[in-house]
Amino acid sequence: VQLQASGGGLVQPGDSLRLSCVASGSTLYGYAIGWFRQAPGKERERVSCISSHDGSSDYADSVKGRFTISRDNAKNTAYLQMNSLKPEDTAVYYCAAERLALSCQYYSTKEYNYWGQGTQVTVSS
Repeated sequence: VQLQASGGGLVQPGDSLRLSCVASGSTLYGYAIGWFRQAPGKERERVSCISSHDGSSDYADSVKGRFTISRDNAKNTAYLQMNSLKPEDTAVYYCAAERLALSCQYYSTKEYNYWGQGTQVTVSS
């Protein structure tokens, strides 16, 4: 499966963005989807994920209540709605997919094998 992330940009604190992750080459059905981000000088971290079998989702503490992950299997697309953006959300955001046996909250970055290219999100006044 090939993934393409888009929707990043330069926004002000408090603004919103919606990232999209479009899959090609295979259906997303059966794949967990994760959104990750990497800021300069920092390790890549998981922001959110959504499981395939039960649709359960998980969020990093830093984005809980502000970000929402969703998926539309019919459109082969996953989304990350980001509200109330903060300067510390500035990073390159990546989407990833993997067939996971358990809910996605139990898996880390290294367990995802299918990655899209990143999309830059910059939050600055």
